Amino acid sequence: MPAAFVAYAFVNVPSLLSLVSNHRVLLLTGAGCSTKSGIPDYRGVDTGRAPKQPIQHAAFLRSAFVRRRYWARSCLGWPRFAAAQPNATHLACAALEDLGRAVGVVSQNVDGLHQAAGSRSVIELHGSLSHVTCLACGQVSRRADLQEQMLQNNPGWVQLVAVSAPDGDADLPEELVERFYPPACACGGALMPNVVFFGGNVKPPVLEEAWSLFGQAELLLVVGSSLTVFSGYRFVRKAVERAMPVVIVNRGRTRGDDVAALKVDAEAGDTLTALVQGLASGAGVNASLRVRSLTRP
Repeated sequence: MPAAFVAYAFVNVPSLLSLVSNHRVLLLTGAGCSTKSGIPDYRGVDTGRAPKQPIQHAAFLRSAFVRRRYWARSCLGWPRFAAAQPNATHLACAALEDLGRAVGVVSQNVDGLHQAAGSRSVIELHGSLSHVTCLACGQVSRRADLQEQMLQNNPGWVQLVAVSAPDGDADLPEELVERFYPPACACGGALMPNVVFFGGNVKPPVLEEAWSLFGQAELLLVVGSSLTVFSGYRFVRKAVERAMPVVIVNRGRTRGDDVAALKVDAEAGDTLTALVQGLASGAGVNASLRVRSLTRP
């Protein structure tokens, strides 16, 4: 497959429109979709700091201190994360499904914003922060309810100043972590968010669902992902094996640029909004009836 043709701003939206118009699309989305909603990413061009060392899946399971550190940071980062609203990128992804162009979304994000925007067919590769599970008894509970428990057990914690970080947590000095009382299940067991941390494996049933959705598509549209993590990059590799076109909309380089049929180096929300409007216009669709508004009230 030829190297990608890089389109800056909206110079090549007609090419993007032509590709999507003629193929059933699977959306593969990453953290870049949610930065405009106030959720930082790890590697974006506007990150403005060295990438934070993320929590490793195995370390969370074996180390009480790692769990304490995670929950101390999560307690501070959760209010901003929970208040996040879908942005133009999420709304455009939902609109692509409404228009019958997208078979669904395979998301590497854990924020639930695709569903909040109205997307119906969403596979969350890395799980969701909305719930937590006890590692001892397996009981599942809501993350929002857990926040109150942590604030009661750690008076004054919410007043601490911290820098928001990816995935609903915050950067926090280690000396403060040692003061934090982590949450526990009623049975006394340790709690873990229902997500796959770095180094963990996507659950087989989730991956099976994702491959099933992939099998319905004729084009892979990557949005807001550097494709650094293999759990997402594997879909690009499979697309190349099947001679399925890969289109990437992302600011900055990605791991898949060299195999993409088209790379649009531009802001995702603006680009996908232009794409949706072009598709709706070309199909003679009344956007007020068939396409969700691409602005929120």
